Amino acid sequence: MNNLSGTTYHSPVIETHLTSPVGLLALKASSVGLTHLTVVDLQQQSSQVTPLSETSIVQKDSQQYLEKDITHAKSHIKNVQKQLDEYFSAKRKSFDVPLAPKGTVFQQQVWQALAELPFGQTCSYADIASTIHRPKAVRAVGAANGANPIAIIVPCHRVIGKSGKLTGYAYGLEMKQFLLNLESQ
Repeated sequence: MNNLSGTTYHSPVIETHLTSPVGLLALKASSVGLTHLTVVDLQQQSSQVTPLSETSIVQKDSQQYLEKDITHAKSHIKNVQKQLDEYFSAKRKSFDVPLAPKGTVFQQQVWQALAELPFGQTCSYADIASTIHRPKAVRAVGAANGANPIAIIVPCHRVIGKSGKLTGYAYGLEMKQFLLNLESQ
């Protein structure tokens, strides 16, 4: 299981793109862990997780990165790629890659609660609000869920309506249903 508590955010050092069964994924990592996993093109699907581009160094304000930071970040990306391939092949039910998303303390609490949600299980915003001991913060939980920068691994797709129906998802209900179906096999 991933642990986000106490993680200090470091700007991404490298990024890469992978094709996957849900589309083209963009991954970014810092020396301490994965900072982003986003879907950039839902149409560009592949049956396997395959690198589409070489890992490149993120240039930000002509900042220089230490070789060890680049090496650590590349290691995180390689590990994520392997675990995503296993996940989409129905060989993995949890992720254990270091995560380092940027977010407020509240967002980090919500994302940690999501990361602890067992494979194949769903919950509502109210359930997450109760889990983090903020039962009246249901709307804020929804906003934090929507701001999740690490799709799939921090499983915001597992949040459904209190009635049991699918609710909004940043990448569309079709992808959300695909992920939930994959996890119910």
